[in-house]
Amino acid sequence: MRLDDWGRPGRRKGMLSRRTLLRGAAGGAAVSLALPPLEAMLGTHGALANGADDQPIFGVFFWANGTPWHAGHGAAQGGGGYPDLWTPAATGVGYTPSELLMPLAAHQVSVATGLEPKTEVPSDPPGQGDGHMRGFMVALTSDRPRPEGFDHPSHTLTALRPSLDQYVAKHDEFYGTDVPRFRSLVMGISDARFHDYGHWNAISYNGPDSLNLPVMDPGQLYGLLFDVPADTTSLTNRASLLDAVMADANDLRGRLGAADRIRLDEHLAHLDEIQRRLELSVAACDDPGAPAGSADLIEKTDIMAQLLARGLLCGLTRVFSFMLTSPATTHLFSNLGVADEMHKTCHDGLWQQVRDITLYQMQAFARFLDVMQATVDPTGISLLDRMLVFGTSEYGEGWQHGNKEHPVILAGRACGAINPGVHQRVPDGNLGMAHVTALRALGIETPSYGFNGGETSEDLSEILA
Repeated sequence: MRLDDWGRPGRRKGMLSRRTLLRGAAGGAAVSLALPPLEAMLGTHGALANGADDQPIFGVFFWANGTPWHAGHGAAQGGGGYPDLWTPAATGVGYTPSELLMPLAAHQVSVATGLEPKTEVPSDPPGQGDGHMRGFMVALTSDRPRPEGFDHPSHTLTALRPSLDQYVAKHDEFYGTDVPRFRSLVMGISDARFHDYGHWNAISYNGPDSLNLPVMDPGQLYGLLFDVPADTTSLTNRASLLDAVMADANDLRGRLGAADRIRLDEHLAHLDEIQRRLELSVAACDDPGAPAGSADLIEKTDIMAQLLARGLLCGLTRVFSFMLTSPATTHLFSNLGVADEMHKTCHDGLWQQVRDITLYQMQAFARFLDVMQATVDPTGISLLDRMLVFGTSEYGEGWQHGNKEHPVILAGRACGAINPGVHQRVPDGNLGMAHVTALRALGIETPSYGFNGGETSEDLSEILA
């Protein structure tokens, strides 16, 4: 008798539990493979037999070093006469995307402009207003950095509370009693780091001095999601994992309807293609001479997004954090003809190159959303329909670390709770409004949110449905 992931027998004849797994053995170790939603898991009213798939998904997508500077960031930034390539010209529904938002146009993302951190900035110890630190902490935790232990000269800092992804993942109103295998998944793309310690390595916090380091390797993410034994380290062995569960898959296939058989085969074929891509990339991944930034971030974003999408579709989690580039990234965008790493490029005032890098990072964000839009359940609902992706960076711009005009993107529909294609402008607005909006869209009761001067009860009323 096939058991679900909790050891329970299957449902009545003709129905499958949402947590049904394919099982097998590889190298003497047990392996299991989660399944996507199938029609056999649908109840009489269209709800999945074990957990409704119309529940929202929340994720954070983070890129480093903000946007190119302009007069909206301050007098110094406006001195060069550079145009604002981020803020759309019109507000409201159906706005025309700006140059830097154009890569995201197909997904009708909503955008809030004019927001900035409102938290207090203690004078002791000094340096807590640095955008790399304050802007990041407010954007991700709705609070300032922790003053205790803060040291600006060495760039040492930590958070006062959980980041938004962890707040959602651990909130009783989000999962309730139906907690999936992973409360959250934390991923990263670029390996480049400003420092090899602390804050500069991750964007997800459990609380003070407690970082969730991202999974950076697609092979590691594959093993985490699909229960690869820890000692199965080589890609050659990973490639045999589908063979290990194929007998169980064939047994299940014989009990499924025609549409579900097609869907099962597509799921296995999709994973097989991911494994093929992992094998092709192993030489580049293992080459110790490859300089930081030489890898194609968009290509790696695509394969990591494909793996995440499989995990989300299979109900392994509903919360994620995706760090494209780390805070103050030193990623070298050599593919764009940029000679120095990004952090230095910002400080050198090379506006055109920062513009090119920002556009490239938005193209990576678009590729991520492409994957989520293309991944659908049997009812035709895409992951992006269910998803709310909070896209942001560490400050408004990187030349002077300006905190004004902090970029905020709200992508996806959140099961109908987010209005698509809206530009809401709130001049000098509280960045915490974005957090209140996200939490309310996810069904979490939020009278107010924000701390130490950043508290607000207001949401982005034009974006929140």
